[in-house]
Amino acid sequence: MDIEEIKERIPKPLYDSISRRISKLRPAQEKAIRKGLLEGRNLLVCTPTASGKTLIAEMAMVKSIIEQGRKALYIVPLKALANEKYSDFKERYKFIRVAKSIGDFDSSSPRLGGYDLIITTSEKLDSLLRHRASWIYDVGVVVIDEIHIMNDVSRGATIEIIITLLRKVLNNAQIIALSATVGNPEEIADWLSAELIVDDWRPVRLYQGVFLDGTIEYS
Repeated sequence: MDIEEIKERIPKPLYDSISRRISKLRPAQEKAIRKGLLEGRNLLVCTPTASGKTLIAEMAMVKSIIEQGRKALYIVPLKALANEKYSDFKERYKFIRVAKSIGDFDSSSPRLGGYDLIITTSEKLDSLLRHRASWIYDVGVVVIDEIHIMNDVSRGATIEIIITLLRKVLNNAQIIALSATVGNPEEIADWLSAELIVDDWRPVRLYQGVFLDGTIEYS
């Protein structure tokens, strides 16, 4: 699908930002659009690394921010990933206000009420929810990156709890969950009331082989 095909369905600043980077959507992105991404449907996107999952989330978040005036939450498992996404989004979307909240200090962080797109770790968001951050109710899109972290023994419960709480307090919010490795996508999609996007396309073909005595024997 050419990016031109969705030009009239997304805000102009978002289209301009995307079209500077790509001219053609990747398979998962096209599938997401056909399954209701731009109409506010919940999605679980399970595709390989570098296959275009983040752009799917970006389209939902920025569209909601511009057209509905609502905030977007981007939840990541690691502070390093939060820093990376913060830098990327600040550079790509200069027309919206981007913030990150990854500190260990417990508070409701009222300053975040002045931002459109908030990047946070699951642990920090847990703190924000427990301190009843009032701006949470203005969120229109929730993105959960690396949702397979729910399987982690030490950290999985936190992300499961915050997703449950967000779904309870944000009745009309769109949820976009992303993963390259989730093992039970059908169950997770059902739990999220989400459309399931599965695709095995990779930007670079993956070869498997065995290295022995200085040579690689491919299967």
